Order: sequence, then C-alpha cells, then structure tokens
Amino acid sequence: MSSYLEANARERIGRLLDPRSFEEFLPPSQRVVSPHLAQLDAPVAFDDGVVIGQGLLNGQRVFAAAQEGGFMGGAVGEVHGAKLVGLLQRAVVERVDAVILLLETGGVRLHEANAGLIAVSEVMRAVLQTRAAGIPVIVLIGGSNGCFGGMGIVARCANFIVMSEEGRLAMSGPEVIETASGVEEFDSRDRALVWRTTGGKHRYLLGDCQAIVTDDIDAFRQAATEAVHICGQGSAALTLAALEAEQAMLAARLQDFGTQGEPMDIWRRLGIDNPEIVPMLEATEFTALVKRSVDRQGAK
Repeated sequence: MSSYLEANARERIGRLLDPRSFEEFLPPSQRVVSPHLAQLDAPVAFDDGVVIGQGLLNGQRVFAAAQEGGFMGGAVGEVHGAKLVGLLQRAVVERVDAVILLLETGGVRLHEANAGLIAVSEVMRAVLQTRAAGIPVIVLIGGSNGCFGGMGIVARCANFIVMSEEGRLAMSGPEVIETASGVEEFDSRDRALVWRTTGGKHRYLLGDCQAIVTDDIDAFRQAATEAVHICGQGSAALTLAALEAEQAMLAARLQDFGTQGEPMDIWRRLGIDNPEIVPMLEATEFTALVKRSVDRQGAK
C-alpha cells in the first residue's frame, strides 16, 4: 500500500499510470517558470508546481496532470494554468482516451492574483471543450491541501471525481470562511468539523463525487480506470439536460439542508443510521453503509 496523501506529484502520477509509461511535457529541465514570482523575491519551481504529460492507464492512452501541493500549496499562477490549458487542448487534438487531473490546491496564487484568476477561468473553459470533444475528464482528490477556490469549480466541471476520505473539496477554504464571516460561522481549528464539511465522505453522500477510495495510490488507479470505462460508455459532453438536472438537485439540496449547521444532521436526513460512526469507517465499509441506506430508502 502506497499512501496517496503522503506522495508528491511525480510519485502519484508515476504510480497511477502503467509502469514506465509516463512521458512528461515541459519537464523541470526546460525551466519554464513563473515570470511574476522572481519580481517579488518569491521562490520559483522549474515546473511551476504542476507535472503534465502522457501515459497509459491500464493500456489506454491518457493525458495527466498532477499539482504539487508542496509548492505554494499547489496554487495556480499564469504558467501553472497555461500548462493545464495546453494539456487539455492537446488532448483534443490527439484524441486521447481521457484526461486525468490529480488536483491538490488552495486556489489562485495571491502573488499572481489577476493572472491566476484568468488562468483558472481558461482551465474551466478547456475542461468543457475537452468534454465537448467527447474526451472524459477525471479528477482525483486526496492531497493534504485539498481542492479549493477556482480549482474546486474546475473539479466540478469534470465528468467524474474520485476522492479519499482525507481529500477535501469546496469553493472557499475553512480559513477563508472564518476570516470573512467569523469563527462563529466556521471554526477552522475544529479539524473534525472541517473534514465532516468538506471531506470525501460528505462530498460522496451529497453526490459531489462519484467514488470514494482508501488513501492508496493503487486504489485511486483502479477507480480512475473504472471511471474512464464508465464515462466512455456515454457522451462526455455537458448537456443542457444534465445542467438543468444539476441545478434542480442544488435547489432541492438548499431546500432540504439549507438550515442545517452540522453535517451529521444532513447525513441522518439522508437516511444514514448512526451517522456518528461515519468518520470512523474505512472506505469500503462506508460505501457498503451508503448502499444499504439507499436500498432501504428505495424499498419504502
């Protein structure tokens, strides 16, 4: 077992894809760095915090990108975003089987504010264009920095999201919410609350991610392989009907849970018996519990 959480970007992407199949585009030896950080006397990375390239996933040709949480928390700047956009655009030209995005980021770099925001918007457009071309986009989230900010929106633009319990997904991070609205609104120091609210299990229960796995790179690899197969069975493009269904689901969620301040209360209303045990369950036990709850609700 190899922990996804503890691995760096290159370790994750190397283990995720078939052995010795990964070929990196714009590797560190080419020294493509941010033009902004040096002006601010900030450290640079020769890959600008994201690894991109091509390889095989169970024999299928895929393009993949992995954000490096160890460099500025995986935050997106101009070059970082351009690498992601270029990868997605090339995927359309070369007609690969899928694009796999290993996301770990706090959002946009404050150092590159406007350039970073523009970069994230371009990544969103590129994801949707890739899907429109019939190429599924699969997102994996399991790093210690989670997936927040604009890249949280990028993740939800994808066809399929795989998370571990340790992964987190949201628009605004806990510290941002606390700073903007006060500790009474959200206490970022309450780590259990943070994971109950933004962690993989909560996102899976709400339908924001399609699979939850253990903190193991091989488990992510298996789930990603299955996701490519599932998405390949239908249209990868985002349709108006799917968008309208998503909006209806969000409206219903707001109606049902908008006054709830504790995720466990939401889990209980979703039909989960003894929701207090959910944080202690392993991924397989958790998904089995959810299936039993769904089957029971369907039988009523």
